[in-house]
Amino acid sequence: MDDGQGHAGRWALITGASAGIGEAFARLLGGHGCSLILTSRRTERLESLAAGIRESHGVEVQCHSCDLGQPDGVESLISSIDVDVDILINSAGYAIPDYFIDSDWDSIRRFLEVMAMAPIHLSHAYMPGMVDRGWGRVIHVSSLAGFVPESPGSLYGPSKSFMVSYARSQARELKGSGVHITALCPGFTRTEFHDVLGNREEVDRMPRWMWSEVDPVVRAGWSAVEKGREVCIPGLVNKGIQAMFALMPSAIQRKLPYTRMPGRHEISDSEPERHG
Repeated sequence: MDDGQGHAGRWALITGASAGIGEAFARLLGGHGCSLILTSRRTERLESLAAGIRESHGVEVQCHSCDLGQPDGVESLISSIDVDVDILINSAGYAIPDYFIDSDWDSIRRFLEVMAMAPIHLSHAYMPGMVDRGWGRVIHVSSLAGFVPESPGSLYGPSKSFMVSYARSQARELKGSGVHITALCPGFTRTEFHDVLGNREEVDRMPRWMWSEVDPVVRAGWSAVEKGREVCIPGLVNKGIQAMFALMPSAIQRKLPYTRMPGRHEISDSEPERHG
C-alpha cells in the first residue's frame, strides 16, 4: 500500500470533517503531509481538529464553515478556496429518522443537497483541474446500505446506491487520466452517528462482529483509491453481506421482513436538529 508520503503539499478538501470518517481522513492525510481544507458547519470543532493536525504534522490547514444543505452552500465554499484541490473526500452525510411521507419537503431537499448535489457539484468544480494536472483522488463516502434491500420509507439507501453508481461512472470516464475515483462503502462503523440519530441503545445490542472501527475503514478507502478501485467495501463481514444480496434473486429480497435500519451510516458532520 502506498502510504501517501509522496503526496506532501497536495491540497485535500474534506467535507464533513468535524467528526467520524471525515475527521479520520483529515488525520490520515495530514499525516501523509497533505495540506488540508476542512469544512463542516461546526467551526469550533474544525478549528480544534486543525490545531491538532498542524501541531502533529506541521501541515497547512484551512477551515471553512459551510452548510451544504443550503442551495448556495457549495458555491460559497468553492468561492472561498483559492488553491488547486488534488484530493476530494466527500464525507458529509446523515440520515433522516422519519419516514418519507412524514418528512417535510424542506428536510428532504436539504438531505438531497448534502447527499447528492454537493458531491456532484464539488466533483464538477475540481475534477477538470485534476485531469489537466494529470493526478487526482476522489472518494465518495457511500455505505453498505447502497447494496442491501431498500429500507421502507428511507431515502438513505437509494442515495448511497446512487453514489456508488456515480463513482463508477466517473471512474470509467476518467480511466487513464491519472484521476482515481472510489466509492467507500462501510457498514456499521463506530462514530457518533447513532448518538445523533437517537438509537445508540438499540444498535449497541447488535453483535460486536458487525462493527468496524473508523481508522481501518479510512485506511482501506485510501488504499483503494490509490489502487484505482471503483468500489471499496471494507471488512470481510461487509463483503459477505454485499455478496449475499448480489446473488439473492430480487423476488426473494422482496419477501424479506423489512424494517427500518437502526442506523444507516456513520455520520461525519452532525448536530441534533439536523445532521450533515
